[in-house]
Amino acid sequence: MDVSASGFLAAALSAASLAVSQRGGPLCRELARGVLELSPRGAHAATPAFVVSAGVHGNETAPVEILAAIVDDVLAGRLPLGVRLLAALGHPDALQSGERYLDYDMNRLFCGRHALQAGAREAARAAELEACVGEFFDTARGARLHYDLHTAIRGSVYERFAIVPYLGGERPARQRLATLAGAGIEAVLLHSAPAATFSYHTSHHHGAESYTLELGKARAFGQNDLARFAAIDAQLRRLVSGEPAREGKIPPCFAAKYDLIKKSEAFRLHLDADVENFTRLAAGSLIAEDGATRYVAAGGDERILFPNPGVKPGLRAGIVIGPVSP
Repeated sequence: MDVSASGFLAAALSAASLAVSQRGGPLCRELARGVLELSPRGAHAATPAFVVSAGVHGNETAPVEILAAIVDDVLAGRLPLGVRLLAALGHPDALQSGERYLDYDMNRLFCGRHALQAGAREAARAAELEACVGEFFDTARGARLHYDLHTAIRGSVYERFAIVPYLGGERPARQRLATLAGAGIEAVLLHSAPAATFSYHTSHHHGAESYTLELGKARAFGQNDLARFAAIDAQLRRLVSGEPAREGKIPPCFAAKYDLIKKSEAFRLHLDADVENFTRLAAGSLIAEDGATRYVAAGGDERILFPNPGVKPGLRAGIVIGPVSP
């Protein structure tokens, strides 16, 4: 992709202000670098408020290309706007460098956690994004929705899956799961504890219906086959234009059982280096060890998610999950 073809993306990467004509089109307000609020004329407090974020990790470019194209189409009048939309490119500096992050994983710095990593460049950006969504949702009295779009470092048994932030023990409504299926989502993970992710922040602090959506493999700009993202692109365009969302068959659901925490550099993950997300773990098999701590699979269709032994000590090196009913 030639990023110069996208006005929104090009402006965010260059730290330039986006030149937008206000004549007859949506009302536009730039809240921060790469963060644009778009409102239909005549919007009011009950108008649905929709946050779409992408690029919280700088190596996950396909969602960025999709979101940038949607914003450009709205601005050009090619896509009608039926909601208040906050489009946020999470980490422009990391997107420029093609790195997942510069100093610290930004999707571990929300819910105020950025204060504990004040020296990281991601800390200031996480605080800025929190302020932007807070300002955006402050006047919203209608439906609140947040899709945080990602791609994964490794392959997956289910290529496209959603993570539902912890809801205090409640389950999401079945209709919401059907809407995720309509976006091409093949599996759903119900998180079982609070987290410092962007989607948990908007869910917990702003009452939004929030999801982290993993949509395929992380690739560099220009290397994405956007045809593989057609379902999420079409669903986003429906939601942005105010049309009813497409629904599908409720996908299989899983819940997090426990995290694999890398406590020290002695941590060892006893899985293949290229093991895919949602790979089944054989009962009794040693998943990982860290000094005297051993993680052993209990069976019952346990699976591994986000294995990443290269993280810094203190961070999560994977999640062990198991099936649950929707």
